[in-house]
Amino acid sequence: MSIPRLLDHVVIAGPDLDALVRWFAQETGVSAAPGGVHPTGTANALVALTVAGERGPQYIELIGPDPDRKDAALPTKFGIAGLTAPSVQTYAVHPDDLDATVATARERGYDPGPIEPLSRRTPDGELLEWRLTRGEDVRLDVPFLIDWGATAQPGLSAIPAIELVSLVRVEPDPAPLRRELDALGLGDGVAEVEEGAPAGYRLTLRRDDGRVVVL
Repeated sequence: MSIPRLLDHVVIAGPDLDALVRWFAQETGVSAAPGGVHPTGTANALVALTVAGERGPQYIELIGPDPDRKDAALPTKFGIAGLTAPSVQTYAVHPDDLDATVATARERGYDPGPIEPLSRRTPDGELLEWRLTRGEDVRLDVPFLIDWGATAQPGLSAIPAIELVSLVRVEPDPAPLRRELDALGLGDGVAEVEEGAPAGYRLTLRRDDGRVVVL
């Protein structure tokens, strides 16, 4: 299995969140639980991941425009504004030390972006807060880094789950991306990179009925 050891969550985005949730349910048989809204004009729904029979803390984030946002334009976060259909856009990893990992990457020639706080409220009003590198709108082929601090990781909450089989990044020329992943210094904590075309992610899941689906 090609599963990043430090995987936090996989981001699947679309131009309409309700349609994205329906699509995911049709493909996997799992209906994502409502997540909440972000100050970036987006909203999400969540599905926990099981790995080798054990639950989480990994999860899938289905993300799209917040239907109640004030700005009618589609948000640019995770490339949503350019999407016409659901797409596996990127993933997040949770290093043991976020600040040290960023410093190491910069010393090695790759800047993951500034570390900034972000938050959202769950449907029952609970405030979730975390820190992450804000390079996710610049490079989707490289994972962004996240630290949940005192907030419970969403993959461990009481939400539906599906089995993760693998997550792979496909690149026509893998060498440049491999160098940048090496700069993060996370070893097998990031997704495997394979040569192929077109560029993108291959997310493989196993449904409850045993059928394997590739998104």
